Amino acid sequence: MEKNNGFKQIAAAIIIVGVFIAGAILIKSKTPTSVNPTTDKKAEIAQIDPVTASDHVLGNAGAKVVMVEYADFQCPFCGKFFTETTQPVIENYVKTGKIQFVYRDFAFLGPESVKSAEAAWCAGDQNKYWEFHDYLFTHQNGENKGGFADANLKAFAKTLGLDTTAFNQCLDSGKYTKVVTDSTTNAGKAGVQSTPNSFILKNGKVVDTVEGAYPFKDPTRPDLSVSVKLDNALK
Repeated sequence: MEKNNGFKQIAAAIIIVGVFIAGAILIKSKTPTSVNPTTDKKAEIAQIDPVTASDHVLGNAGAKVVMVEYADFQCPFCGKFFTETTQPVIENYVKTGKIQFVYRDFAFLGPESVKSAEAAWCAGDQNKYWEFHDYLFTHQNGENKGGFADANLKAFAKTLGLDTTAFNQCLDSGKYTKVVTDSTTNAGKAGVQSTPNSFILKNGKVVDTVEGAYPFKDPTRPDLSVSVKLDNALK
């Protein structure tokens, strides 16, 4: 009897361990929607869509180095990246003529991600794309909780001094829905899985990536600093 009980106890222990291992594998397999990683990894990407006249671009048209950011206006880490990294990049590298900066939509967090991206494009019809872009990132209010509902997006347009009749008509018509969804689809095909995700190009080729909300400067890990990555590309 004691021997049989021993076998039963061993079998039970094996089953329990198996359950824990299966649970760990399941948890590990889940993919986050937005990330702020602590380690950088090179994206296995041959190329992204080339920068064209249809892109929203800041900076010197003749710059050999271009930073292309894929982001979602609802993503909290994208908001952090905008404040702590993108703005210093624009001040120190774009406005000084060293690089170009391109913003592209990876609107994957829900309907308000798509609508807010459409709204920015509609603002672009009135040459206010970047003003709207900045306003969205500084007025985040949760994901799909109404912060970027149509009524609020239209109120943003009024605050920024846009022609609200033209803006509202553009937003209501879905003029840029396909543009936003195509950008998201194309980014996914290129390997983008989370936001923010940026690529540093030199002469049209990807030479480095910024996969997460990395800081403009990080004295403890200079290899992860966006400023260091840009400086290396400019050499």
